[in-house]
Amino acid sequence: MFNGKPKSKYGNTRTEGYASKAEARRAAELRLLQSAGRISGLEEQVRFEIIPKQDGERKAEYWADFTYWENGVYVVEDCKGVRTPVYNLKKKLMLLVHGIRIKEVA
Repeated sequence: MFNGKPKSKYGNTRTEGYASKAEARRAAELRLLQSAGRISGLEEQVRFEIIPKQDGERKAEYWADFTYWENGVYVVEDCKGVRTPVYNLKKKLMLLVHGIRIKEVA
C-alpha cells in the first residue's frame, strides 16, 4: 500500500535531513567530537571529482558524508549500509585519484 512517501531503495529512513538514521547518528557524534576538540574542520556532503568531464560525457563525482581532521590526518568518511558496485568503484577511484582511503562506518 502506498502511503504517499516513496520507499527507499535500500530500506533506509531519512532522519533529520540525513539519508539514514545511521548517518544522522554519526553526524551528532562527530559534532560532539569537534566540540570536545578531538576533531576539527568537520564538513558534511563534500564533493570530490574522480573523473573529469570528457567529450560527450559528464564528470564523475563522489560525495563524502563527512570530512574532518583528526590528529593531523584528513579523514573522508562514509556511512555505509549497502556497498554497491558503483560505490566500490568510486572508493577505488578516490584512492587512485586523490590518494584518499575512505573510512567506512555503519
